[in-house]
Amino acid sequence: MDIEDADIPFDTQDKDIKPTKNSYEVDFKVYSPLDIQKYQSKTIDEVSQILGQPPEATAILLRHTRWNKERLIEQYMDKQEELLEEAGLGDEVATRCRIEKAPAGFMCESCYIDDDPDMQTFAMKCGHRFCVDCYRQYLTTKIKDEGEAARIKCPGTDCNRIVDSKSLDLLVTDQLKDRYQELLTRTYVDDKEILKWCPAPNCEFAVECHVKQRDLLRIVPTVTCNCSHLFCFGCSLNDHQPAPCPLVKKWLKKCEDDSETANWISANTKECPRCHSTIEKNGGCNHMTCRKCRHEFCWMCMGVWSEHGTSWYNCNRFEEKSGSEARDAQAKSRQSLERYLHYYNRYANHEQSAKLDKDIYLKTERKMTQLQSSSGMSWIEVQFLEQASQALQQCRQTLKWTYAFAYYLARNNLTEIFEDNQKDLEMAVENLSEMFEKPVDQLAGLKVEMMDKTSYCKRRRIILLNDTAENLKIGKFCWLY
Repeated sequence: MDIEDADIPFDTQDKDIKPTKNSYEVDFKVYSPLDIQKYQSKTIDEVSQILGQPPEATAILLRHTRWNKERLIEQYMDKQEELLEEAGLGDEVATRCRIEKAPAGFMCESCYIDDDPDMQTFAMKCGHRFCVDCYRQYLTTKIKDEGEAARIKCPGTDCNRIVDSKSLDLLVTDQLKDRYQELLTRTYVDDKEILKWCPAPNCEFAVECHVKQRDLLRIVPTVTCNCSHLFCFGCSLNDHQPAPCPLVKKWLKKCEDDSETANWISANTKECPRCHSTIEKNGGCNHMTCRKCRHEFCWMCMGVWSEHGTSWYNCNRFEEKSGSEARDAQAKSRQSLERYLHYYNRYANHEQSAKLDKDIYLKTERKMTQLQSSSGMSWIEVQFLEQASQALQQCRQTLKWTYAFAYYLARNNLTEIFEDNQKDLEMAVENLSEMFEKPVDQLAGLKVEMMDKTSYCKRRRIILLNDTAENLKIGKFCWLY
């Protein structure tokens, strides 16, 4: 076992760890800043007793070794003087860390004021003395403007001594102390590979997860913060299951490089395949009906919609051209572009549909009171709309990334199974999305059907993610790029 593996940052009980229920889920735990500060204080006290160093010096030593207790104790026993020097503690000097009046003949090397009998000064154990006003201004600049805390050095020329918390407490305001502590907490999390801050705006929680960087091609470590934000612990992006982080990075880079093409294919209008009237997509569902000729078709493949509920449904698969159609370089290049457009178009469509589905829900929510009064249903009974909306958001997020995943897959039996699972989930999502867009006065009669379809969508998503996660872990998938 690596030292880092053994150096678990918090005392955890089995009941505190999120149990793994499915193959695609990982164990994780969420901590508040107060949790982290309590652990820091506990660790500092424990190590301080072992080393015989004061708590403020022990804290500096722990930060120097990135809070690896075993490594610190080992280095301290082997090369104490060298470690103290490297950490910014150095040799003890016969001076005390306290504010006192300026000694005779003193001149502050920062503001050059001298001969002031009432001037207060401060020096750490390195002996570099400055007036209190300059020292305070220096610390304020470091903490408030530069965001520094863990490695604030003495303002003396070429001095490597680190300003400890005890010295800082003598000099700065309570408000600045709070900012200093906040920065130290952030440094602690940043120093630990198994901890990351939740990337949601204004969120103060940190997440612990033991999935390592070397495992990110086999595991997609999606975690859920206490603020309800889902993100990938590996790359801090929003949940991108089932696609692994290296693949996501590659896909986003490709989409960025092909931005002009992507802009072209993600246009919001298309022509009716029968009468060629311009049609705008204003909902999440892909079932389109031309207002002019009433032709029903699929927004994605432009095929007849009636075939999408049968075994003929093949909208999610990219059909390779025969070899004779791709003999020369130009044909191969065109086929490569068509293949990319197939997957990107569906990727972008699910992203757009998720936003449109959410907009529809927000509009529907305002009519839920009307649904209550017209149907006699209680507020709790109409919550099936919210559950359906959340399921649509989650499933479309998954479907979006299945197309990035499928783009890089080499064709084999596993690919067929993956696309079958993808197809089943996509058909279920389209059915639920279509029901979701019905007029409010029809929603009461669709309640049972919508609840059943919501549950079915969730189950199909779990099946897809479980199957993909299991094959990823054992390295069964073959990649094209």
